[in-house]
Amino acid sequence: MERIDIPKKAIYRLSIYHRCLKRLVELGEETVSSSALAKAAGVKPAQLRKDLAYFGQFGTRGLGYPVEALAAMIRDVLGRERLQPVVLVGAGNLGSALLRYQGFQKEGFEVVAAFDADPEAAVSRGVQVPVFSEKEMEERLQADGVRLAILCVPGPIAQSLANRLVAAGVTGILNFSPVVLEVPEEVVVNNVDLALELEHLSFFVR
Repeated sequence: MERIDIPKKAIYRLSIYHRCLKRLVELGEETVSSSALAKAAGVKPAQLRKDLAYFGQFGTRGLGYPVEALAAMIRDVLGRERLQPVVLVGAGNLGSALLRYQGFQKEGFEVVAAFDADPEAAVSRGVQVPVFSEKEMEERLQADGVRLAILCVPGPIAQSLANRLVAAGVTGILNFSPVVLEVPEEVVVNNVDLALELEHLSFFVR
């Protein structure tokens, strides 16, 4: 499918729709209404229809959306027809926990390698993914053509490592480091700040 320029938030919602559709496929459902899919995804039906309209007309009035066909379309848009290779930088406690997570492949991603200043320490934590010295990072990234990276390093070194990832061809970074990264416009960074999320939650449980 030709790449379409759509809002970043709409792409995020597509991932949620896809997860809901996968569940419907597992349940043997053939069609789903826009209201039912929107409710499962936690959005309004109008928002769902607007997001899907970026890619053409889907569904039949009164019958709903064909579940498998819509799931296949979203997989194509998100580039999940094949496993996308990902690397992880910083295999400390959090990084190692992510490396042991078995759910990435179910969502279309394969962590093919990790890089750390102390690879042997990561291996001792039970990590099965190959862990290399961060000194090898650029060479291996360029050789394998990897474009996605997970960054799990302390704040003081996050920017320098992000610079190296970008220089090696990475264009998408999932950032667990507690800093705002400065990257070129063509590079996408999604930040995951666990402490900040807990701070937001604490406001509602006081």
